[in-house]
Amino acid sequence: MERRGFLRSIATGSVAAFALSSASWVDNRKKVTILHTNDTHSHIDPFPQNHSKYPGQGGAGRRKNLIDLIREDEKEVLLLDAGDIFQGTPYFNIHGGELEFKLMSEMGYDAATMGNHDFDAGIDGFDKMLPHANFPFLCANYNFEDTILNGKTKPYKIFKKGGIKVGVFGIGVELEGLVSPELYRSTQYLDPIENAQKIADELKEEHKCNLVICLSHLGYKSKLNKMCDPVLAKETTNIDLIIGGHTHTFLKQAEMHENKKGKAVLINQVGWAGLILGRIDFYFDKNGNPDLYTSNVLNTNYSIG
Repeated sequence: MERRGFLRSIATGSVAAFALSSASWVDNRKKVTILHTNDTHSHIDPFPQNHSKYPGQGGAGRRKNLIDLIREDEKEVLLLDAGDIFQGTPYFNIHGGELEFKLMSEMGYDAATMGNHDFDAGIDGFDKMLPHANFPFLCANYNFEDTILNGKTKPYKIFKKGGIKVGVFGIGVELEGLVSPELYRSTQYLDPIENAQKIADELKEEHKCNLVICLSHLGYKSKLNKMCDPVLAKETTNIDLIIGGHTHTFLKQAEMHENKKGKAVLINQVGWAGLILGRIDFYFDKNGNPDLYTSNVLNTNYSIG
């Protein structure tokens, strides 16, 4: 799986593989663990036992248990979400997103981006819920200057993890045709490739980030010739990982794509409803470059004995 001297996969799997971090041949490498979700859609409780497809699966409590287990074993962890936190169960209809943000804050999310359904209560409704989120929303291609959200989101954030600088930014899907205009109001949609490239260059070249991550709600596959994650990867540079959402795609592990210069970009997406927690461990060489990774998709039931 080598692509021009960039990342090499050293292990994959469908269940947690915590023992890998103790392997002697990676002991001296710096390591950052990326955990991620997308399209949780207000699924707080597990699916009912009589559900035809996911009987008894999922649930925010189980997700938290799994996240806590990983944090007990790993020193440098980032927990990220690629949008569509809202809409899908009565919890959202009754509480407007308050419970979702409170639970994510309790789980210790570090950042999220906005999906199209996060506008379902309007930008006023989203703004009303923001005090319950103890993490930033990263939106690099939504211009909120003429709205109530002006200054309340960021294009990116830089995290320092054990001497490694990780730059994270968000890219959202075009709202026209997906969301009623009265819900997003004067929000301006900006070109995703142009703005992703601008932010990725700033993070990699100006801020010297060792790892650049895009939280994308563009979707894994294009619809009606619109933008999607593989296109974003192909038409940009300086992005190392795209964590996707929107299309509810269950990938078995992170996929390797090539960017505009032929270098590797990882893309991952973990379905929907909080059924799966994505995990990617990056290992860095002596110069701080990511050159090894492991990719796992973790069923949130794993932590329940």
